[in-house]
Parts: sequence; C-alpha cells; structure tokens
Amino acid sequence: MKLNPQQHSAVKYIDGPCLVLAGAGSGKTGVITQKIAYLIEQCEIKPHNIAAVTFTNKSAREMQNRVAKLLGKDKSKGLRVSTFHTLGLDIIRKELDNLPYKKGFSIYDNQDSLALIKELMKRAFSDPDGQTDRILWQISRWKNAFVLPEQALQEANADAFLTVSAKVYEQYNHHLRTYNAVDFDDLIMIPVLLFRDHAEVKERWQNTIRYLLVDEYQDTNATQYELVKLIVGQRANLTVVGDDDQSVYSWRGAQPENLELLKDDFPMLNVIKLEQNYRSTGCILQAANSLIANNPHIFEKNLWSDLGFGQPIRVLRTRHEDDEAEQVVAELNHHQFVNRTPHKDYAILYRGNHQSRVFERMLRENNIPYYLSGGMSFFAYSEIKDIMSYLRLIANPDDDNAFLRIANVPRREIGPTSLEKLSNFSNKYGHSLFSSCFDQFLRESIGNRASANLSAFANWIKDYSLRCESESPVTVVKELIADIDYERWLTDTSKDEADANRRMDNVLELINWLERLAAKDSEADLATLVAKLTLLDTLDRDNEDNDENKVHLMTLHASKGLEFPHVYLVGVEEECLPHRNSIEEDNIEEERRLAYVGITRARKTLTISFASKRKRYGEVIECEPSRFLDELPQELLQWSGAGIELPEEEKKARGNASLAGLKSMLANS
Repeated sequence: MKLNPQQHSAVKYIDGPCLVLAGAGSGKTGVITQKIAYLIEQCEIKPHNIAAVTFTNKSAREMQNRVAKLLGKDKSKGLRVSTFHTLGLDIIRKELDNLPYKKGFSIYDNQDSLALIKELMKRAFSDPDGQTDRILWQISRWKNAFVLPEQALQEANADAFLTVSAKVYEQYNHHLRTYNAVDFDDLIMIPVLLFRDHAEVKERWQNTIRYLLVDEYQDTNATQYELVKLIVGQRANLTVVGDDDQSVYSWRGAQPENLELLKDDFPMLNVIKLEQNYRSTGCILQAANSLIANNPHIFEKNLWSDLGFGQPIRVLRTRHEDDEAEQVVAELNHHQFVNRTPHKDYAILYRGNHQSRVFERMLRENNIPYYLSGGMSFFAYSEIKDIMSYLRLIANPDDDNAFLRIANVPRREIGPTSLEKLSNFSNKYGHSLFSSCFDQFLRESIGNRASANLSAFANWIKDYSLRCESESPVTVVKELIADIDYERWLTDTSKDEADANRRMDNVLELINWLERLAAKDSEADLATLVAKLTLLDTLDRDNEDNDENKVHLMTLHASKGLEFPHVYLVGVEEECLPHRNSIEEDNIEEERRLAYVGITRARKTLTISFASKRKRYGEVIECEPSRFLDELPQELLQWSGAGIELPEEEKKARGNASLAGLKSMLANS
C-alpha cells in the first residue's frame, strides 16, 4: 500500500498518543496494519507486546490477515488482534485466581439474561413480564457507562423504574456469580474493575501490552475507554483511529465525545487527519460533506477525492411505499441490464428492518437474487440452542439457564413440576440447580422418583464434564449427541422428514464449526470453544461474510464499514430518516450521521428515494421529504419520479430490461 503524506505520518508517529481522524474511505485499516508492521520491523517491539482491538470478528480477521501478508506469519506470530470483548475474555480467563469465578464460566447471551431477569422479577415483583426488556437494556446501559449497582441505586433519585432496575441489577449480578456466568457487558467491566482494584494485575498487563491500537474509536463506550486508559497507563503508547461523523451507536452506549476526552486525558495527543477518500466520486463526497457540516464538530475535516466528479445523485419522488419499491427495483434492473454489472454491486439501504419486505417482494417478482443482511442468526435455531446448552452445562455445570433448557430434552421424565420444585429448593439454599441435585435433603422436598431422575441426569452431566478434561472436546460432543439420540428426537418433534433433516444438518454444521476452532487451537478446552462460538454469534450478526452474486438489502447500521459501487438509500422521509424517536428525543445529530454513513457507502452512483404516502400502523399517512434532502447541494441532485416524465430513450431501455428479466424468469421456471 502506497501511503499518502498524512497516512505516512500516522504510521511513523510513535512519540506519544496519536489520534488518527480517519474519514470514510480514507484507508484507515491500511494505516493500522502498516503501523503494526512498522512497530515490529522498525521499532523492534515484539508482536506479543502489541494489541490491536476493534468491534467485530470480521474486522479483526481482516486486520490479522493484512499484517500476515505484510510481515509473513512467522514475524507476526504472537500478535494480539481481537475485538474488545475477546480481549476482555482473555484477561478474565488468565486472571481467574483474582476473580470470583471458576474455570469454565458461561457467557450469557441476550436470551439467557432476559430469562434470568424474568425469574428475578417473578420472585420480587407482581408484574414479571411488563418491564423485562427495558430493565435488561437499562442494566446494559449502566454497565457500558461503568455504573455499579450501588451507584445506580443512588442515581435513581426516587424514579420508580430506575429504582426497580437498580435493585434487579444487584440481584442479577449476584445470580450471575452464583451460576459461574458473565454477560456480554461483563467482558469489559470485569477487567476494568480488576485493574482498578489490583495494581499488580494492571501492571502485569501494561507490561504485556506495550503498544495498543484501537479501531473505530468513536464507537467506544465509557467502560471500554476506561479499559484503554488502564492498559496504556502513564506510558501512553496508544494510537486510536476514529471518525466522529460515523458514530451511530449511542443506543449501545457509544460516546463520540471519547474523542474529545482523549485531549484532556492525554495532553500530548497528536491529531492526524486522513481526508483523502479512495472510495467515492467527488459528487458523492460533496453531498456528504455538506450534510455533515450541519453537525457540531470536535475536529473539522473535509473529504476529497481524485476519482473525478462522477454522476449526479438521483432523487426519486414516489407516491407510496409500493411505488417506491417498484421504481427503485426498476432503476436497479435497468442499470444492471445496460451496464452488465453483477448483482452484488448493488445495495438497498434503509433505516429499519421492516422496510425490507416490500423490496424483497419486488425483487422476487423481477427474478433478481438478493441477500437480506441481519436475518435469523444460526445460533437462534432451537436445535443449535439445545446443543449449545449441553456444551455450556458440561463446561460449567452451575449454568442454570442451560440446565433448565435441556434437562428434559430429549425427554427423561424430568417435568416442569420437578424443575419448579428443584428451582425453589436451590433458591432457598443459594445453590445452583446442578449442585442441588446432589443434596441429601432434595428427596424430602420433591419426592423419590423426581429426585432419582434429577440425580441420574446430574451424574450423567458430571461424567461428560470429567471426560472433557482428558479427551478431545469434539469427540466427547459427538458421542453425547449420539448418546441422547438427538437425531431421533428431531424426527419425533419436526413437522416432516425434510424439516428434521434440515435441523440435523444444522447440528452437524455446529460440530464442523467446533472442529475448525479446535484445529486452530489444539490446547483449547470445551469452555474456550463454547466462549469463542458465543462471541462469534454476538459480534458478527450484522457483519456476515457474503460473496454471492446477489443484491444486498440491509439497514444503515449494518452497512457501516462496507462499500458498494451502486447504492439506493430509501425511505428518506421525516419520521423515517430521521427516525420519529430521534426527533422526539432531539437526537437529530446521530440520524444525520447515519444518513452520512449511507451516502458514503456509495462508490460510483447514489440514488435517494422517498414516498409521499406510507402506511403506518394500518393507516395511510402523508409523508414529508427528509430535512436531510434540503441540506444537500441542490445542484448535485437530479430529480425524477412522480410528476416528472422520463426521457423516451430511458423508457425504452427500462422496457427492454423488464423484458429480459421476464425471459429469465420463464427460462428458470
């Protein structure tokens, strides 16, 4: 990669903390990887003393692969490139002696956490279902803001909801420790608390990680920033790369103001701006610059490109959502037919997932293949949750959620009544469900037969846990699936044979996944493999790899970090983009950043569409074009659609494209 002067400065600066303000498409990943190579080759820092962190496994893999290509695998061996959460997991796993957790602890996903909070609400409050989701969101927000339960209770200020949430927060953390489990947010918060309370542990990690690089810094929350500061310490060997104009995750706790805090916490901070864009045409960048100029800025920057001015931005005025989908798909079909470009060069971006349905229908009707990003996760299928629960329970027998899910799957005469009595017994004595199965007084509480069934199940789990200590985890898991005759269970519980086969194929794919992970790390135990699978699911849900030749449909949030030659930004209306909630909360700045992200995904052409009417909640309402359209330079826009006649030549070309699509559909039918 040939570096421009600003990129060169960012790579070579090592005399103190450095902020690389990297605009969209400015080559930031190349700068990070080149800097890692420079630190190893020229500064003679050992690879195992360098850590680079980002937010998705996909980004981490790309970074790791680029460094390996620059240096070779041998020279980069030991380099730590990971997500924040994987780094946190690594710290927790290596420091268990200083933490109240045992080896094999579980990582609770969102559904596990919801189930636990629902149970806590049922015990303490009369309305267990009404606030569960809201309370979990609030607890996550507190953890991301580095607010502990006692602080949360003080800050509630007699607010009824916050007071209840703070009390549940304390109980939630207590039960997680009882179950030898952590949640996703704990993977950051626990290391921060550990470093804060154990100076010797903090110093050990500061000596281990002697240079830290952080990608997408604008997406860090308060707890992640604390972790960064604690790792780099007074040495401040730090490079962060970010763009406040692309901070679109405040609902996850992201704080773009962390960029400004860097100046306060690191007075010697060197700021280097990357403003040359290598992705988009001049027209697209002028529009993006004009839009985002309406936001206040911590650091001013102005993107530019030497790729030429390019085509004007098309704006489609449509009558209603069906008309919008019809026009957008017609435009796309016409462009693809005329230019013979592959379908994967096109993306349709929208504010909310519900907007995809009408576009899916129209694409199907025109026989255009498409890929819907953010669909159902592989790990959300019931058969995958079953097997994952078995793996979690074998790795961590104190995991109550996993115990409850598979105690009677397949059926082993452990019914709901027995589980409820076991749960009451374990709550009374403060034990996990698994350990309660061995309690000599359990028989008196639930009866001989139920007690015997539970004891047999617990001993069976214990045997598999012991086997995993001396045998290959993958081999043990394969035998377990055969032992419970899970394939027959799927046959008995599926709607037909084809459905049973599909579900069993998913189970086999999970085993293949485990085998691939085990092959990469021969020393990994079952708990490590399960943790890696959990993080893969949680971190990559919006960043799936998909190289098929299909049109991409995705939300603006999911599109961040991606680029496409031809982009259609749809539903650009008031109360859609910007979203109604953001208007009511006076959070237009983040919505503007979201529109900016959408515009800067486009490399060659950009089409923006909006509808005059749209059906919402069963009622047709009048829509206003988004205020963001008024903020774009009008001389860059080419309007068409309702009330604007197309040139005769373009009408004819579109007719030919539609006819070609019809012929293709008939040929494939």
